[in-house]
Amino acid sequence: MNIALIGYGKVSHLHAQAAQQSGTLVAVCGRDRAKAEAFAQQYKIKAYTDVAEMVAAENVDVCVVCTPHPAHREPAVAALEAGAHVLVEKPLASSVEDCDAMIDAAKRSNKFLGTVSQRRFYDSSTRVKQAIDDGKIGRPALGEAQLLGWRSKEYYESDPWRGTWEAEGGGVMVNQAPHQLDLLLWYMGEAESVFGVWQNINHPFIEVDDTALAIVRFKNGGLGNIILSNSQKPGLYGKVHIHGQNGASIGVQTDGGSMFVAGQSTIQDPPVNDLWTVPGEESLLAGWVAEESAKFQAVDNMTYYFAEQLREFCEAVGEGCAPAVTGEDGRRVVQLFQAIYESQRTGAVVKL
Repeated sequence: MNIALIGYGKVSHLHAQAAQQSGTLVAVCGRDRAKAEAFAQQYKIKAYTDVAEMVAAENVDVCVVCTPHPAHREPAVAALEAGAHVLVEKPLASSVEDCDAMIDAAKRSNKFLGTVSQRRFYDSSTRVKQAIDDGKIGRPALGEAQLLGWRSKEYYESDPWRGTWEAEGGGVMVNQAPHQLDLLLWYMGEAESVFGVWQNINHPFIEVDDTALAIVRFKNGGLGNIILSNSQKPGLYGKVHIHGQNGASIGVQTDGGSMFVAGQSTIQDPPVNDLWTVPGEESLLAGWVAEESAKFQAVDNMTYYFAEQLREFCEAVGEGCAPAVTGEDGRRVVQLFQAIYESQRTGAVVKL
């Protein structure tokens, strides 16, 4: 399929490399002609400043949106209306309103809308989902999502949009934590209500949250706990653990050590299952960790999982079926962190 990028920032380079593994990268679009031309020259593709023009001229099948979060809506809708399917970098948007506009545009255009959540494609993450679907832990009763990372002053100064409500749309909940929030919702199901708080602990030079906590009640009757922070130097881990009604617990450590920053650092540790007490399967954990660690070393771990999701998205488009991570999935993550912000403002439980 013909794939085009919208946006030419740091993460766009990873998506460009992933697109070259998954299809034919044909073009990039951005507001700044000079920056778009420079990016295009690097990947030997065409540069555009108008989305609709690009989609038509290059016969684009799939657009990947890599602009800052509050700027996802406009180019995504334009690409959908021009006839392309659209995969949007996480989070889908910084507001539910923008999510709904993109979802509505996809429905009107009869095109597919997806959200980048490449951590779903980790073997350790899919193993947790499969165990839940197979009934190995009974009803998922308690879910925990933790992200204890670090973002430096240099990180926030690396792009002018970082750390502001207007240009980034939020802090750790909006930028770093959507992966863990997505997995939590994937495992536990839709959230029913949430009570949350946030603070800025040690980043006085930004406007937004660097730490957030929440208690969630899910529609399946289960409960959840969320602890997110960018204030632990140099970064500890990101984990999602699920405890079942039958007493068994399973989980994945999606991130370990110093957190990956696109264009600035690499992924430090392999994603692994770090918790597994399913009766009769406890001894399998060490083997899974060894397998995942070996795979992590064998592939280009910076782009491999982006390519896996993009490949799946293109296959879904070709088969005419919904992708693994839909626009609605992305909307649920945005609805959750938006509810935490609202709970902080009101001091009350927010129903979703």
